[in-house]
Amino acid sequence: MSTNGDNPSQETTGQSRRGFLRNAAIAGAGAAAVVGVPALGATPAFAADDTKSGRTGSWSPDATALQFTLAVMPDTQFLYWGSQDSVNRTPQEESFRYIIDNSGNADNNIVFMAHLGDLTQDGDPTSFQQVDKAFALLDTHGVAYSVLAGNHDVSGDDSRGDTSYLQTMGPQRFKRSRTFVGSDPTGYNTAHIFQAAGRSWLVLALDWRTTDQGYAWANSVIKAHPKMPVILTSHDIVASPYDDNVFPYESGDPENNAVLEGNGQAMWDKLINDNDQVFLTLNGHYWPPGRMTKKNAAGNDVYMHITNYQNRYFGGGGMIRLYHFDLTRNMIDVETINPWILAQEPESRNELAAELARVTGPVDNFSIPIDFEQRFSSFAPVAVRPARPAAQELVKGTLAYWRFDAQGAPGTSLTSGQTVRDLSGQGNDLTVVTVPGTAADALTWSDDHHPDQPGHASLKFVGGRNPVHGTYLTTAAQAPLNAETFASGYTIETFVMMPLDWDAGNNGWASILSRRGSASAAGKHGKNTDPGEPVVQFAISNNGREPQFNHYPLNDTYPTTNWGHGLVELRWWHLAVVNDGRYTKLYVEGAPVVDNPSRLSVGLTSLGLPWLVGGHEYAGAIDIVFHGNVGDIRIVNRPLSSAEFLTAK
Repeated sequence: MSTNGDNPSQETTGQSRRGFLRNAAIAGAGAAAVVGVPALGATPAFAADDTKSGRTGSWSPDATALQFTLAVMPDTQFLYWGSQDSVNRTPQEESFRYIIDNSGNADNNIVFMAHLGDLTQDGDPTSFQQVDKAFALLDTHGVAYSVLAGNHDVSGDDSRGDTSYLQTMGPQRFKRSRTFVGSDPTGYNTAHIFQAAGRSWLVLALDWRTTDQGYAWANSVIKAHPKMPVILTSHDIVASPYDDNVFPYESGDPENNAVLEGNGQAMWDKLINDNDQVFLTLNGHYWPPGRMTKKNAAGNDVYMHITNYQNRYFGGGGMIRLYHFDLTRNMIDVETINPWILAQEPESRNELAAELARVTGPVDNFSIPIDFEQRFSSFAPVAVRPARPAAQELVKGTLAYWRFDAQGAPGTSLTSGQTVRDLSGQGNDLTVVTVPGTAADALTWSDDHHPDQPGHASLKFVGGRNPVHGTYLTTAAQAPLNAETFASGYTIETFVMMPLDWDAGNNGWASILSRRGSASAAGKHGKNTDPGEPVVQFAISNNGREPQFNHYPLNDTYPTTNWGHGLVELRWWHLAVVNDGRYTKLYVEGAPVVDNPSRLSVGLTSLGLPWLVGGHEYAGAIDIVFHGNVGDIRIVNRPLSSAEFLTAK
C-alpha cells in the first residue's frame, strides 16, 4: 500500500480524453473488463500535473451533531486506464481533500465517504497502483470510507478469487480503520459502521455481482446489528430507463425515474425487501442519474439512487454527491459538486469545466423529506422521555405551576367550577369557567403532550369567536399571583399545539395565558396602545399562527410586543418568555426569536385581577377562547436560562 497520498498527482500523455470517452461509450457501461491477477508491478514514469488546491486539513467530523454529510463518489474509471497509459489522479485527490477539509466544517460535517465501484477502466495492475496512491490520501488522514468492485474492476461474481482490485482495495486495506466491521470470506463484500447524530449507521458495500453466499453474509451482518439504519451500496442496483439526451423532468417524475433491473431485482428480493433497516441504496454503473422510491415488506419507503457522471466532461472529474442529513428538519438534502473544478480559479476554468462545477438538475440536487424517528421506529424506537415529578420542576421563585396529568381520563370533559390545583403550593389554583351556550366537551383532558414536557398530559380547548364559545380557566379573585408585578424579572413557560382545523378568523388572537384588566383601566396610552386589550396576553396571532407576547410594563404607558415565527399545526411547541428586569425575550423551542424588542420593559402591570388560561377578554368581557392543546404552564419570579426551562435534560 502506498503512503504518499500527499504527493502531486501524475499522468501520461497517452490516449486523449476524448478518445477514451468515445471508446467507453461504444463499450457501454455494462461491458465487463477482462481482469488478470498478476502482482502489482512497478509504477511507470508520469509527467507531473500541477492542478492542486494545496495543503490538506485534518479529518475531524462531529459524531454528535444532528446534521451530518455522507459523501458519495461514483465511477472514476476514466481517470485510471493504465493499460492505455492514461492516468490522472488529480481530480479524485481533489475530491478527497474536499472531503477531509469539510469533515470539521459544521455546514457539511462529512462523516463518511462511499465509493460506488469502477475505480478503473481496465482493472489493470498499473491502474490499481495509481488508485492505491490516491486512496492513500484518505488512509493517512484516517478518513472513514468504503469501496466496492464494479464491472470494470473485476469480472464474474464475488466467487472469482484473487484480483488486482482485491490485492489493492480488499479487507487488508481497512485493518486500521475504526469504522471497518469485516468482510465476507471472499473479501469482496464489506461492512462499515460510522457514528453520526449520536447513533451508529451501518454501510454495506457489496460486490457488483453478489452470490447467495454474499447475500447470506449481508443478512447476517444486518441481523447482528438489529438497531442500526442501513445504507446499502453496490455498483448495479437501479437503472435509468430514459435516454441520456432527455432531461429527467421531460421523461416523467424526477422522483421516480429509475427502475430495478435483473441484478437490482435480485438484490431487492434477497436482501432489501425483508430488511426494514435498509432505507437508502446507492449505485453507479448506469447513466444518467436517477432515483426511485419503493415500499418494502414492512410498508416503509426505501430510497434508491443512481449517481454517475462518467459520461460528462473529464469522465466526471472525480465528481461527488453530498447527502446532507438533517435530523432536526427531518430532511436529506442532496447536492452534486466537483471539488477539482471548484478549486480552480473561476477565470481559469474552460467552458466545459464551468458547466460541471455544480450539477443542479432535478436528479442531481434535491431533498428527501424523511421522518427519521418514524422510519426507524420498527427497529430502533426512540425511548419516550418519562414524566417528571412536579416537585422536580419547582425551581426557586416558582409562583405557579399548572399541569394536567393524573386528574381526568383522556377525552372526559372538565365542568364549570372544577378546580385544577397550583402545584407550586402558592395558592394560585384554577377554576373552570364555561361561556354560556358552549358544548359540554369544549374542554377535555388529553394525554397528548410535548415530548420534553414534564407532565404527560394537556388540556384540549375547543373555542373560538363569532359567536364566542368555549371553556377556560381562571385564578381566584384573591389569588396571590393576581397582584404580582415581577419588577425584578420573570419567566413564563407553556406548551401548545394547534389542530388542523385552526382557523385564522375564528381562532386568531386567542390567548394561551392572559391577565384581566384593560389597558385603558390601567391608564395606558400612546404608541401601539389598544385601550380595550388586556394588560398581559400570550397569544397566537391570526397571521401564520405566530406566538405573540404583548404586555404593558411598569415603566411605560404603551406596550412591548415580542413576536415569534409561524407555528405549524399538529406539532407541539415549547414557548417561554424571559424578562431579566430590563428586557423581554421570547423563545420558541429554546431558541430566541428575531422580533425581541430592545426597549426597556420592567415588570408587568397589574390591576389585581385574575389570570386566565385559554381565555381572552376585550374591554372587560370575554371575546374569544383558545382552540388547541395547552400543556404545563410555569410562572417564575426571576429570569431563567434555557438550561433551566421545563424542556431541560
